Amino acid sequence: MSWLSGYRRLSPSYEHHARNYLAFLGLAAALCCYKRLVRLTT
Repeated sequence: MSWLSGYRRLSPSYEHHARNYLAFLGLAAALCCYKRLVRLTT
């Protein structure tokens, strides 16, 4: 969860709909994994 703290949009009070919150959560998790993968392979 600490990796996701840098994404301002993931603040629960910022999003009113759970569907949108979960979509941004998935996107942020994918970005974190991608950045980590790129860092490990270079």
